[in-house]
Amino acid sequence: MFNRTTAIVLVAALAAALGLWASQKYFGSAKRSHLPQTQAVRLFDPPRTLPAFSLRQSDGTPLIPGELKGHWTLVFLGFTHCPDVCPTTLAQMSVAQKAWEAIPESTRPRVLFVSVDPERDSPDKIGEYAHGFHKDTLAATADVPALENFAKSLSMVFAKVPAPPGAPANQYSMDHSASMAVLDPQGRMAGLVRPPFDPNAIARDMAALTEASP
Repeated sequence: MFNRTTAIVLVAALAAALGLWASQKYFGSAKRSHLPQTQAVRLFDPPRTLPAFSLRQSDGTPLIPGELKGHWTLVFLGFTHCPDVCPTTLAQMSVAQKAWEAIPESTRPRVLFVSVDPERDSPDKIGEYAHGFHKDTLAATADVPALENFAKSLSMVFAKVPAPPGAPANQYSMDHSASMAVLDPQGRMAGLVRPPFDPNAIARDMAALTEASP
């Protein structure tokens, strides 16, 4: 059901996307000739350096900007109680991840699942959930303020949707951006992948970007 919270999330997402588009137009439009043409991945020029952040990985270790360097990374916001979008997206990404298995682990593209529901999603739980789709999927979360700052830096949004009347309070849901952010090997926001996702096209794009990177 389309509700007020969903409308607010959609308006915020549109505003974030327009701001991102404007910054790209303002700061430069020259193509990065060393990178291949992509089908599913929309590359930004120039890529944007992310502000400092600190998330908790499923193994309890901190995930900081330096941890994301050296690989092209797809970042997806979600939560383990998600009924459809999250499991569908992670299942689609597992198809891409299987296509990358021949790429050396030191440069292999990665998928990072970030739970925006820390109230119910502990690090152990998100790790078990993400690894159920593919063993290489990274999983992280944080407290809500840290998650809000991280999402904002990716021009993404999320919001808690209260439980329906008469349902237990913990039966709430989460609205969140469905696109995936693309980070380059320097840990910068370099692009975006919008749904509907084509895992084979995403796999080809990310493999080609990895091959073209120094």
